[in-house]
Amino acid sequence: MAFVMITFTLAATDGAARAGVLETPHGPVETPVFMPVGTQGTVKAMTPEELEAVGARIILGNTYHLHLRPGEAVVERLGGLHRFMNWKGPILTDSGGYQVFSLARLNKVDETGVRFQSHLDGASLTLTPESAVAIQQALGSDVMMCLDHLVAPTADARTLREACALTARWAERCKAMVEKTGARRSGNALFAIVQGGTEQELRRESAEALMETGFDGYAIGGLSVGEESAAMHDTVAFTAPLLPASQPRYLMGAGEPEDLLQAVGAGVDMFDCVLPTRNARNGTLYTRRGKLNIKQARFREDGGPLDPDCACPVCRDYSRGYLSHLFRAGEILSMRLNTYHNLHFFLSLLREARAAILEGRYARFAAAFLADFRGGGDR
Repeated sequence: MAFVMITFTLAATDGAARAGVLETPHGPVETPVFMPVGTQGTVKAMTPEELEAVGARIILGNTYHLHLRPGEAVVERLGGLHRFMNWKGPILTDSGGYQVFSLARLNKVDETGVRFQSHLDGASLTLTPESAVAIQQALGSDVMMCLDHLVAPTADARTLREACALTARWAERCKAMVEKTGARRSGNALFAIVQGGTEQELRRESAEALMETGFDGYAIGGLSVGEESAAMHDTVAFTAPLLPASQPRYLMGAGEPEDLLQAVGAGVDMFDCVLPTRNARNGTLYTRRGKLNIKQARFREDGGPLDPDCACPVCRDYSRGYLSHLFRAGEILSMRLNTYHNLHFFLSLLREARAAILEGRYARFAAAFLADFRGGGDR
């Protein structure tokens, strides 16, 4: 039984693809949905007002990074993460589990939790399932994630199995912490994270163990960390149907358009990735005809729009030549305009996917979109 003020309702299905509504204390979120990543309480280069204008309805924060700086106690004293960053919509916070993987050289994992050396100043800190929940409760996020143990998908079978078992035990402790501290009253939901690399039997075991404990939603973690795209797609297609149809399904960290559309077709509802914002800062922009590298010399005198098929203000008001100039000059406006466009692209893609599901034409929509995207190349 769910123990928080969150509901998920399916509006339509089209094959395995789903269109739903996630109701949260800070408003509804129509799914499938892409969630911009605001690791440190900000989506890089974007104001909250711009995020709302571009169509964002839910964003991410990160437990590990916000714990280090400015600290959850500071955020809580200043009114919680929503007020702190002036974001009125829902917020999902990652538990810090990804940093167990990405900062492996700086941490040690045992049954208790993870002992880190801060990547900022080397100070030691310990993240446990209980403290991960407590930090997220102090931040005031709408959706909290259980602390999980992510290992490389290329790890040996024993390591993968032990990581899945530890993830399940940590998830039980996260739920116990939520129930003990009364998150039902505060409105925090708790999602668990299925692990298992690309091993289907481990994915099944992980999902079953987590569902036996029972959570408000379930994420598919441990992918988009170096495995082949085909293996990721196969793993998502296998795992998503294992999860409860009545609850939200979240694929963590996957972000190329093909990854998103494949996962929507497999029945995934929620997505996040740093690709649109990170690539924007590096000059890689997404268009309906493929990715475009704005720093290439051929765009210096190009007076056309970035993407003729895009309705965002960047494509309406600025030329490729100007965007090329801004990037080459190292202007801050380059990051801002590029980020605005890329987020508009990703958010629009998922809105169009939802419309296609509601109208019963998702397979045709995805095939047509990907044919154009792959066929256009870096034009």
